[in-house]
Amino acid sequence: MNLQPAARSLTIWLWVAVVLTLPAWITAGYPWPICVLAALPLLAPLGGLWRGRRHTYAWATLFAIPYLAFALTELLVNPAARWVAAATLLLVFAWFCTMILFLRASRAHRE
Repeated sequence: MNLQPAARSLTIWLWVAVVLTLPAWITAGYPWPICVLAALPLLAPLGGLWRGRRHTYAWATLFAIPYLAFALTELLVNPAARWVAAATLLLVFAWFCTMILFLRASRAHRE
């Protein structure tokens, strides 16, 4: 069973969801320029994710780590942002996991 297309598609959809959660931080009291600037680095891996390049999936997992750390920190220390931090944390973690799933599925497919 080839999971590669499903993992790739799910990764793209979760990337979109992560990008869309960043403007939601405005409701938690963050200024809108910061929310927009936080989304800009996520544009870097989009081309490679769309094309299914393994190398991009590998380094894009590193892009998820600052978003995971930020969301976890805000979840623990900022009561006003807990709902958006929880949603962001869940989506970023899922995005990270689907990138790993794609890497594993595409490795198995290559052998």
